[in-house]
Amino acid sequence: FMIIKQFFDDDSSSYSYLVASQRNNSFIIDPVKNNTKKYIDSLDKLSLKLTFGFDTHLHADHITALGELRNITNCETIMGIQSDVDCVSKFVRNKEVITLDEIKITALYTPGHTDDSYCYLVNEENDQILFSGDTLLIGGNGRTDFQNGDPDDLFNSLHNIVLRLNDNTIIYPAHDYKGLKSSTIKEEKIHNKRLKMSKGEFISHMNNLNLKEPNLIDTAIPANRECGIIK
Repeated sequence: FMIIKQFFDDDSSSYSYLVASQRNNSFIIDPVKNNTKKYIDSLDKLSLKLTFGFDTHLHADHITALGELRNITNCETIMGIQSDVDCVSKFVRNKEVITLDEIKITALYTPGHTDDSYCYLVNEENDQILFSGDTLLIGGNGRTDFQNGDPDDLFNSLHNIVLRLNDNTIIYPAHDYKGLKSSTIKEEKIHNKRLKMSKGEFISHMNNLNLKEPNLIDTAIPANRECGIIK
């Protein structure tokens, strides 16, 4: 890849990713509204045109920058067809492929964290990268206790879709709370305890986490249904 730039948002421990083709076209995944200026500055500095903006799902812990980036750069905004959002320019379905120059982006529907969760598999020649959203995290996985999340669905998404990818696939998640930046399918198979659980154990574990709700959930979800442009 010509460029993959990772951005971290301190407030929500969220990662966003800017990926550029060899022809200076680019796409961004899971951008956070508070960081819009950082993205624009990077695009300018690297002389990139932003072609696509993706959200892996309707986020509950931060407000998306998709709407602002679309207004500033005229990029095409993209989410899965299952998302309850009417402001994106394009909805994708499972296994739909989007191309950007030499880069191939395959949308994989991976419900469980939410009912609209997607991972985006990016191929360029021999390299394969999975932007895993909140489906697979480094050493963990996304929670399943709101937005029609379902541990049974997440177990199936992880074992029947994500873990069937090539072991060398690099994983870039939407969050990390310990300062880790990336992993691989192989590393997760070896080290991620949740991936070693039986389906019953996994469902029971996820149903008993008792996590507190994200601070922003009441404002983020309605705002993100409008792509972060608050009327």
